[in-house]
Amino acid sequence: MEITGRLIKILPETRGESARGPWVRGGFVIETDGEYPRQVAFTCFGEDRVAMIQSVQLNSPVAVTFTPESREFNERWYTDLRCTRIQNYVPGQMPPVSNGYQWNGAPQQVAPAPQPTAQPAAAAHQQQAATPFASTPTNAMPNTEDDLPF
Repeated sequence: MEITGRLIKILPETRGESARGPWVRGGFVIETDGEYPRQVAFTCFGEDRVAMIQSVQLNSPVAVTFTPESREFNERWYTDLRCTRIQNYVPGQMPPVSNGYQWNGAPQQVAPAPQPTAQPAAAAHQQQAATPFASTPTNAMPNTEDDLPF
């Protein structure tokens, strides 16, 4: 998923040691644009992702790619937005690369749609029979002044 906004706060780093080795977690908060701006907090795990945050200036527009994750603890649910990428964003331009789609400013060539082949008369008759509302019923009610059935 992707969201754009303005970077308003960089959260402090947390470091620790696990059975798999050392780890680092960082975070940041952005504020979205629009009539009702929202503040959204993200977390980043790993040295490389925490370093991405440090490369962006406060109050600059950013585009954040993230993955939402939820987990249960003591019958309560907690949701975490894990940042996978943060980069500078220029409002009014196309968003950065997302899900393999990249805007290059030029229209793409599309292959022409295949032309339907002629149907045999029997197949066309079966298709009309399959759609009962395709034609007007022969036993329609007579046209009255207000066209109401009651």
